[in-house]
Amino acid sequence: MGFWDLIAALVIGLLVGLVARFLLPGRDPMGCLMTSLVGVAGGFVGGLVSRVIWGAPPQGKYMHPGFLVSLGGAILLLLLFRVFRR
Repeated sequence: MGFWDLIAALVIGLLVGLVARFLLPGRDPMGCLMTSLVGVAGGFVGGLVSRVIWGAPPQGKYMHPGFLVSLGGAILLLLLFRVFRR
């Protein structure tokens, strides 16, 4: 993963994290970096879930899980964050 790939993952993660936090309003004390990391981690979780449901990509290639699957993973992580924060 190159430098620009990392920057792109953080920017997309920030967008996914922002949308997830918009869809789950509440008092989550997170800055932009944490919101971005929730989005990136949501993409990772969404990728794992999509592999379980649809199988591995052909020839072991990496396939980005997509915005909606990443959003679902980020929402799941935000819900878990709220449960364990209490």
